Amino acid sequence: MSVMPPEEKLLRALQAKKLTLSTAESCTGGLIANRITNIPGSSKVFLLGIIAYANSAKCRLLKIPEKTIQSYGAVSSPTSRLMAESARELGGSDLGLGLTGIAGPGGGNKNKPVGTVFIAVSSAKKSSVRKFLFPGSRRQIKKQAADKAIEMLLKNI
Repeated sequence: MSVMPPEEKLLRALQAKKLTLSTAESCTGGLIANRITNIPGSSKVFLLGIIAYANSAKCRLLKIPEKTIQSYGAVSSPTSRLMAESARELGGSDLGLGLTGIAGPGGGNKNKPVGTVFIAVSSAKKSSVRKFLFPGSRRQIKKQAADKAIEMLLKNI
């Protein structure tokens, strides 16, 4: 008996509740969208996935105000919340996910070390953001961030 992967649990939960999802990813580089779309039937619930890696893409595509990135940084609670809300609005979906972080090995500092990730989930009623500090290599941080994002989505359904 095989264990159902978390992304399949997410897909089944979205289908059961007749909810749709759109994502805006930065440091995970589309890993979440990839995992979801590997499952047959995902097109019924997964509407949009944007990889906004550069700050200019976050501003241009996701309409994140430059002032927000200048004030708080691309890796911040306000930026991830706005990414989630923008993904939801752009996709016309029930839920939006926004994820931004520092996968390393460079790019970190004292206040935001490598492994710092902000994950936001947005619905029409509310948006919530959590901050994480994941250990390990670049790939390990990306995987942990994707796992946690899927877990957060499952809890918000």
